[in-house]
Amino acid sequence: MVDVHRSGMLSTVASHRRVLLLGALGALAGARSGLAAVDPSRNPGRVTVALADRQSLYQLPLTLAEQLGYFKQAGLTVEWQSHEASAKAVNSALQGQADVVSGAFEHLFGLHGKGLNFQAFVLLGRTPQVSFGVAAHKDLRSVMALKGARVGVSALDSSTHWMACQWLLQNGLLPEDVTFVEVGSSWGAVESLRSGAIDALCNPDPVMHGLEQGNEIRLLGEARTLMSTRKVMGGAVPGACLFAKADFLQKQPAVAQALADGVVHALKWLQTAGPTDLLKAVPSYHWMGDRALYLGAFEKLRESYAMDGVIPQESVFNAWRAHSRLPGLVQAMRLPQAHTNAFAIKAKGRFAA
Repeated sequence: MVDVHRSGMLSTVASHRRVLLLGALGALAGARSGLAAVDPSRNPGRVTVALADRQSLYQLPLTLAEQLGYFKQAGLTVEWQSHEASAKAVNSALQGQADVVSGAFEHLFGLHGKGLNFQAFVLLGRTPQVSFGVAAHKDLRSVMALKGARVGVSALDSSTHWMACQWLLQNGLLPEDVTFVEVGSSWGAVESLRSGAIDALCNPDPVMHGLEQGNEIRLLGEARTLMSTRKVMGGAVPGACLFAKADFLQKQPAVAQALADGVVHALKWLQTAGPTDLLKAVPSYHWMGDRALYLGAFEKLRESYAMDGVIPQESVFNAWRAHSRLPGLVQAMRLPQAHTNAFAIKAKGRFAA
């Protein structure tokens, strides 16, 4: 009798243990399900990035980071605001419509001059990546011959405007010796040149490369390569970068880090990418209807892309010195602390770019 009773008790205990085990497994599964619901990779943060001409090669690192899934891997959903010029993208951030801007580093000098504390936190390009030329049918053989001409730029107070001024000053003209016309940085710029609305144009690629290949424009200057940039700017300068209000970077460091991670990962990929890789990664509507033209423009710019997202202090000083030559600009009286490398350095360590 004792053995039977003991056997029954053991059976009851074993049954109870099975119930507890199944309950625990069920609870664990429920916990895992709950974790999945709040997993940052499944519910990524969001950020709004304002930029000029999203399809241009100027913004290629961002295009790659999105198309290759690097922003998603970093737990981030990016909402894009595309504008015809970076000056308009900056205005979007000033009005609170965007969190981050992708544009020329020089914008930061003007922002600090107005008492606005913005900081760049990852570098996309290490040259301005723009060219300056005259309509091929115009009998204008030098920059000096442009006095009184209509010069197309993406917008006033944009990188194309500032670089056009640099070429004018370098050749003995003042910015007021020409009339600047805002034409955007895509098909609007092309049509303005073709229609005769402007005599000369300063713009990024692939627009300028396409006009050059079609013998529609004759280049008078370019800042695509490191060498040509040093020639016009007097040294290396930072190009396109991501920048935001300093308090945004302090309050949203995870978002800034995710953006830096995505960009640096894309820059690393770009260092070994071949033409086929690029065409597979970049949407066909970025090619301006001609993939050979797009690849040709890219090859001219290949060395201009940043290596690891870090912003060199010396290049910042060179940019400040060159920018200070431009008349009529509102800018800080001394070189501002307009960048941080904290995010880029951390991303560089992760991806060994």
